[in-house]
Amino acid sequence: MTEYMRNSDAFTWSMESDPRLRSTVVTVILLDRTPDWDAMRSRFETISADLPMFRERVVYSPLSAPPRWVPYQDFDLDFHIRRVGAPAPATFDTVLEMARIAAMEDFDRARPLWKATLVDGLADGGAAVVCKFHHALTDGVGAIEIAMRLFDLTEESDHPPGTPDAITPPNGEAWWRDYLDSMRFDAERASNTVMEVVKSVPGLAFNTIRHPIATAGDAVETAASVFRTVRPVNETGSPLMTERSLVRHLDVHEVPLQQLRDAGHRGGGSLNDAFVAGVAGGLRLYHEKHGVEVGDLHLCMPVNLRTEEDAPGGNRITLMRFDVPVAEVDPAQRIARIHRRTSRVRDERSLPYTQLIAGTMNLMPRWYIGSVLRHVDFLCSDVPGIPVPLYLGGARMTAQYAFGPTIGAAVNVTLLSYIDTCELGIDVDTGAIADVDVFHSCLVDGFDEVLSLARPAP
Repeated sequence: MTEYMRNSDAFTWSMESDPRLRSTVVTVILLDRTPDWDAMRSRFETISADLPMFRERVVYSPLSAPPRWVPYQDFDLDFHIRRVGAPAPATFDTVLEMARIAAMEDFDRARPLWKATLVDGLADGGAAVVCKFHHALTDGVGAIEIAMRLFDLTEESDHPPGTPDAITPPNGEAWWRDYLDSMRFDAERASNTVMEVVKSVPGLAFNTIRHPIATAGDAVETAASVFRTVRPVNETGSPLMTERSLVRHLDVHEVPLQQLRDAGHRGGGSLNDAFVAGVAGGLRLYHEKHGVEVGDLHLCMPVNLRTEEDAPGGNRITLMRFDVPVAEVDPAQRIARIHRRTSRVRDERSLPYTQLIAGTMNLMPRWYIGSVLRHVDFLCSDVPGIPVPLYLGGARMTAQYAFGPTIGAAVNVTLLSYIDTCELGIDVDTGAIADVDVFHSCLVDGFDEVLSLARPAP
């Protein structure tokens, strides 16, 4: 049975005709020492066998069907997982530079869309793993589920070794089968759409008769919600961060988890609201440094749609865009206003129609697809991590940073928690923000503003 991309993943895939909109995710794992290479390699081999997409490549479909995943008959684990010695000066900055290059390089699209590189011989005696994968493989929450298959809870492995199941390669079937599969997909899609409409008609007619005004109002609100989801953004909210490029700069920052959560609660919001408020504060200060007045900025934020029934891996998010009150100086008021806006976004009527909307967008011209995201000012992604110490091949993980793609924005800040720390991965488009050191300093100060609301750490 042919496995087609979900419409949202096909949308992500197709918009990469503009390389500034690539959806490459990079993570950096820091270890206290070099892990056992054979154990690490074996774990990746098992994961690639358990999760089919790690041994599959993406191919385009004929007709209007989305791209599909097919087994890659020449899969070579040692192409995807490698071991290198850290070049001088072998510091964390060295690892960040390796991650930066990985973030800017496109994938070999004839192969599966992931790589992992062990970097050993760091000056402090530690090691690092730089992982790179395409967002179509998994989202942040899915990546955490996959991580639980990679890591151990103790120095001794709690995953018994096993022989990975073989992946059946394509059997060279006739080319016309692709067309039959695509025709079958289109027919099933049309049938499912009709069935959904038919099922909704009786209830809609009943509600229209009993509550005509309310029913009409619901339809208008749903249509407005869909429009907010797909409308193009014609210009950036920032008069300063207007240019875009293919050059990236990666940086990190750490914030105490409990203090950030406490600050969010004191501002009438959540940890995520405090996180967004910290980034917004940094952006306000950055504009002030340049003597530029700023009001609201366009934020793009992933909303998790994953359920307990969804398998590990895969992409189960949708991207929602809305404006954030960056100009608000008071951190408590900023958190409260952000909380109100994010709450509205999470209740958007368009969310249940994410795949249908994405399917429609896939039929639109490529320039329109790019216009939906190209003028977003910044992205924020909050990924709940693992609250206990983890080990890989006997080595203890000391930190983990995720760097989400900018996909047309000036900067993407990703929060990934580990034990009691929020570890921020900062991915900057240097075409938009050239003075990266100034921006980093402003971002730190923006989070200090927010953390001032919290009780002092014990």
